[in-house]
Amino acid sequence: MSVSTLAARSRRVACLSSVALTLLGMLMLDGCSLVPQYQQPELPLAQQFNGPTDSSAAQGGQWWREFHSAELDSLIARGQASNYTLKAAVSRIDEARASAQVAGAAQYPALNLGGNYQRQNNYGSTEKRSVFAEATYEVDFWGKQRAAADSADALANATVFDAQTLRMSLSASIADRYFEVLSLEDRLRLAQSIADDARQVLDLVEVQASQGAVSNLEVAQQRNAMQTFEAAMPPLRQQRDLALYQLAVLVGAQPEGFHLQGNGLTTLQVPQPSTGLPIGLLRQRPDIQAAEARLKSADFDVGVARAAFLPNLSLDLLGGIDTLAGGQIWSAIGTLSQPVFAGGQLKGQLHFDQAHVQELASSYRESIIEALQDIETQLSAARELDKSYVLNQSAVDSAREAARLAQVRYRLGSTDFQTLLIVERTQYQAEDTLLQVRLQHLQAAVGLFRALGGDFSPDTLASNSSAQVAHP
Repeated sequence: MSVSTLAARSRRVACLSSVALTLLGMLMLDGCSLVPQYQQPELPLAQQFNGPTDSSAAQGGQWWREFHSAELDSLIARGQASNYTLKAAVSRIDEARASAQVAGAAQYPALNLGGNYQRQNNYGSTEKRSVFAEATYEVDFWGKQRAAADSADALANATVFDAQTLRMSLSASIADRYFEVLSLEDRLRLAQSIADDARQVLDLVEVQASQGAVSNLEVAQQRNAMQTFEAAMPPLRQQRDLALYQLAVLVGAQPEGFHLQGNGLTTLQVPQPSTGLPIGLLRQRPDIQAAEARLKSADFDVGVARAAFLPNLSLDLLGGIDTLAGGQIWSAIGTLSQPVFAGGQLKGQLHFDQAHVQELASSYRESIIEALQDIETQLSAARELDKSYVLNQSAVDSAREAARLAQVRYRLGSTDFQTLLIVERTQYQAEDTLLQVRLQHLQAAVGLFRALGGDFSPDTLASNSSAQVAHP
């Protein structure tokens, strides 16, 4: 057979394929939908949060910049780019979108091209060539395929919000560990400073004891005080190393050689996040958005289960050229099927999907209640820790003044050693407590940012780009 003949026949097959596709396009009409009308579950929300709060729009975006730490900014940017758990979440977005693409493919015709070549030589020579195109399509009268595709799309959206929730938690965890490392460094410096002061007092007491002014009891007591301050440092170093290594993992770095340049917590500012109104949580928290996306998916599943009870029409079109028959070959087959008896499978699936909707509606309401509880807890913590920090700062000022006066009076011989010893320990405890309250104060601000939705913005929440989930 000549090349020109094959080309001509190929054009005729293409023409037949075009006709078949046109026919299928006419049949692809929007059918009725059996998906329940989605209604967002109602949940009574208070007009405002408890206590004095700022009702202006809640702050989002790169909230960590409110602490005014370039090193913290760098660590969070590094974590969002390199954290392996977040990378895995971004990959799950791609997986969900691919699954949604597979589910959506059933809405469109399937077209296959093929050909046969056969040659026989028994008592005569027979040669057969055929080229054909086959198209199959399931007419979606009841919206079953569309509902299945929409369900998969909603689940894909849920994975986007899941990744945003993880991104929000990751940023908060990095900030918490960073502040913890700096706090432990401050506490180590304090313990070393107090131990050095205690050693100087010990030297003084030893001189006095050599002159008979005090007994060896005072020397032993002061040596015990100094050793107690020194003994506090190894556990603090261990806690600092643990927090530092955890921070390294969060930012996707190896613990070996990982270190910080921070100069302590005193250089940081404690921000006051705007809380907005409770109703704003529905648009801000990605975990609530994820719960609602899964609820919408379940609604579409109910439509799929309902459509399974109704008749189903499938079309199978075949067109081609057969050289042995000497002309065109074609066939059109329509198959109409109606479920009659399936042992309760269809009814059971429908009841399952309807119960699943009720389950996810309850989960959605629960996610809102938990978010409100989270915000109220963090608001209370921020409010009370702010008061606690002021009071503890006053206690430290008093302890420092008392220690100064006690040392002066002891050197002049106008106070006893027991008073000096008590004042030393009181000063250390007051300053160490203040550092711990400072850490809690900063972490409460981080917790409030996280509870409000963290690194959210309209563009971030509306986008379905996994690249934007992974990078700020």
